[in-house]
Amino acid sequence: MFFFPTQAKFKDPDALHRLSYLVVAVIILWPMLKVAQVNPALLFDANNLKVMGDFLKQFFPPKFEHDFLAIVFRATLDTLAMASAGIFISLAIAIPLGLVISQSMSISRIGPGKGYRISQSLRYFARLVILFLRGIPEIVWALLFVRIWGLGPMAGVLAIGISYGGMLAKVYSEILESSNTKVPKALLLSGSSRQLAFLYGSLPLASQELASYTVYRWECAVRASVVMGFVGAGGLGQLMDQSMKMLNGGEVSTILLVFLLLVLMADWISLVIRKQLS
Repeated sequence: MFFFPTQAKFKDPDALHRLSYLVVAVIILWPMLKVAQVNPALLFDANNLKVMGDFLKQFFPPKFEHDFLAIVFRATLDTLAMASAGIFISLAIAIPLGLVISQSMSISRIGPGKGYRISQSLRYFARLVILFLRGIPEIVWALLFVRIWGLGPMAGVLAIGISYGGMLAKVYSEILESSNTKVPKALLLSGSSRQLAFLYGSLPLASQELASYTVYRWECAVRASVVMGFVGAGGLGQLMDQSMKMLNGGEVSTILLVFLLLVLMADWISLVIRKQLS
């Protein structure tokens, strides 16, 4: 005779808690949707569907003329250069700031020393700098730098470098603090400097996660460099903005295809690097 477990044995003891969380989430999110004037029914309105259809027709067929493709190729190189140079600058900002605010790299964690108050003040100041850098979006930095240096990729490079420098510094410090801190602590207790404790203690343990996040940020920089082109920072974004203002849908669709290929390439490169590090 077969035994069938009763329904009580399959009862989820946390079902009531999960349901209460869902109800609270709906109560909070529903007024926010109303304030944001989100109305999904407008997407299926007959007039709106007709307008969207007429708009999409302008993008076909894409423009593949030789002269225009040469311009797109040059803009693509500008976009890649902008993203890569921006990440290089962000690393120069993030590495020292990340080490300063990281508690695992602090000598004071093994006991208050002579310069304890100075190091704490320096760490607090570094956190304020990081908050300022990452608190302002890169598109705002790009607008400011375009006003200073004019149109061109330089504004985009500096915008990515400054904004992503703050982001990378914060995440780098969190990665170092979440990894195994026993080895760097042992090195610090034996009299090692913070630099040696980082190179021989923390870096070997956290290198894979640090590299993986850096590559991910480079992917984001490629996307951001295209967006910042709309404010005059050069690259594919600026070329797309010009084509849209001229109502040339064929050029816009070609640029969109190139942008999608660029994102796929960046994703493939990051996947290869992650596999090499794993």
